[in-house]
Amino acid sequence: MPHRHLKATCAAVAAAGALLVSGLTGSAHAGAAPSPAAPTAAETLRTDAALPALLAALQRDLGLTRQQADRRLANEAEAGATAGRLRAAVGTDFAGAWVSGTLSDTLTVATTDPADVRAIRARGADAVVVDHTLAALDAAKTRVDRAATRHATTSTPVWYVDVTANKLVVQATRASAARSLLAVAGVDASLTRIERATEQPRPLYDLRGGDAYYIGSGSRCSIGFPVTRATQQGFATAGHCGRAGATTSGSNRVAQGTFQASVFPGNDMAWVATNSNWTATPNVNGSSAQVAGSTQATVGSSVCRSGSTTGWHCGTVQQLNTSVTYQEGTISGVTRTSVCAEPGDSGGSFISGSQAQGVTSGGSGNCTSGGTTYFQPINPILQNYGLTLKTTTSGPGDPGEPGEPGEPGGTWAAGTVYQAGSTVTYGGATYRCLQGHQAQTGWEPPNVPALWQRV
Repeated sequence: MPHRHLKATCAAVAAAGALLVSGLTGSAHAGAAPSPAAPTAAETLRTDAALPALLAALQRDLGLTRQQADRRLANEAEAGATAGRLRAAVGTDFAGAWVSGTLSDTLTVATTDPADVRAIRARGADAVVVDHTLAALDAAKTRVDRAATRHATTSTPVWYVDVTANKLVVQATRASAARSLLAVAGVDASLTRIERATEQPRPLYDLRGGDAYYIGSGSRCSIGFPVTRATQQGFATAGHCGRAGATTSGSNRVAQGTFQASVFPGNDMAWVATNSNWTATPNVNGSSAQVAGSTQATVGSSVCRSGSTTGWHCGTVQQLNTSVTYQEGTISGVTRTSVCAEPGDSGGSFISGSQAQGVTSGGSGNCTSGGTTYFQPINPILQNYGLTLKTTTSGPGDPGEPGEPGEPGGTWAAGTVYQAGSTVTYGGATYRCLQGHQAQTGWEPPNVPALWQRV
């Protein structure tokens, strides 16, 4: 396949002052240093402002020093921006990206075309040539998702695209059950790998008290992220915690709000509108941690969870776009992590640096022996329900309502959720989104090169 487009794209990126993975020392193929005038991804996404509670959990759960935790968050922010640019440059050959190393100091980008290797290495990343594109693996997973609505059982509890293995992995208690599901889906065996399931994921229900919210007269879940919609305030949480119309009360049993919408299974998302006695803030679970945005973390990145049962715990992102079959049915599009959780943590917040990632769905294990936990990504919740994440840049009475056009004109709008690859216009120029996020005032495309590339 001709690669004139790849070289032209990389040249355009360099001309626009695109970021390199300056913090990644694991590759022997270092590029030129970024322009001193260009903000780093860590500055842009404010991961350098991670608060003490989150940093302490990173140190405890990942065995890091304070300096290592700071460095890891900065490296991951840089890696996300560089991976986004390389995805655009490599195009249809792209097969995924991940970080590795104690400090996330090695970024690897996979491609199906050996001719891409030189350009990938020129951006400071390691390159690996594989058999299947990410698009092909995602399409195979979509076919399994569709088949699962009628054929999935708890014998095949989890499936996901593993970019590091370049396979669609199906976990099963019986290999025959996995083969049956794949056969019904019509997925080529060369794309897949079957693993023995060692976990039995479940929604993390609980009835115990704590710093949480209660549904009706009994069950307890954890608040995810405070949100706004027009003049309403509330919070995002897990769909399995309550159905539309269910009432909630705070940890002190004071009336709080009502579920406005809820989906489970299929997805695991919901939002609660609170009454006027409650105010949305960017704080996480009553601690000093604050949310600055919702930029999606890369596979391999550190991620921390706050819940009303077990507090702060950290681990890493293992796979994006995972499907899980609970006893109640299959949910798709969740993220698999090595973070532990326990009943009552459901609905609670997952955060990477200062960036909101999602709300706790379910998992296996516990925080004594360790476990696996899945979260419903936050951006689809915001997009589906027209919500705006409450962040540190939102002022009182400033919900940043979706649909307001950016200045000085164009299609970019604060409050809109953008996916990687989306294009907008702003100030007479066209920009391509590098990392999925919800736009907010102050993050206009020219101001955030970690999120937008001029084309």
